Amino acid sequence: MTVLVIELTPGPNMAYLAALTLAAGRKAGLAAVAGVALGLSLIGIAAAAGLATLIAASPMIWGALRWAGGLYLLYLALETWRGETETSPAGTASISRTGARYFSRGVITNVLNPKAALFYVAIVPRFLPETGPTLATGLGLTAISVAVATSVHLAIVLLAARMHPLLSQPGRMERTRHALAIGLAGIAAWFLLTTTGPSA
Repeated sequence: MTVLVIELTPGPNMAYLAALTLAAGRKAGLAAVAGVALGLSLIGIAAAAGLATLIAASPMIWGALRWAGGLYLLYLALETWRGETETSPAGTASISRTGARYFSRGVITNVLNPKAALFYVAIVPRFLPETGPTLATGLGLTAISVAVATSVHLAIVLLAARMHPLLSQPGRMERTRHALAIGLAGIAAWFLLTTTGPSA
């Protein structure tokens, strides 16, 4: 329930997946969902192994992740504004290449997300046994949280996909791209303002 409440709260993943699906369609959104799931899994595994605690305790590492994540979102916003080649009829011809690109972006967006790491440091330990956490327990909770998050992300993509045909009609795509680019830039700014440190 805790994971569900957190995932239903607007954040970078929710906004990014909605914006991507509205601009590029369901296949792009689903590929990104898979990437996001892998990224969250990697962070969860790192947290279970103790790495996330080290990151949260190091202002330098935390700051580097924070700026890398924010700048990456700004890069995605700029690319959306310009118009990505794979969203055109010619670009979408290579489905495997397009899917791999969106998949990798989903992974990177979450690996560079310090708030995701903080979730596994500040929230997950509350559900670990008092006798002491084990790697197996940490991995089990990671699997549950990733499954819940992925379910929410899939729902967002499927809902946004229903609007894609309308927004991608000739004459509307450029305006749609620009609006989504501004939205992603706003997400990047929000990301940087709300991830000032582990205690924020």
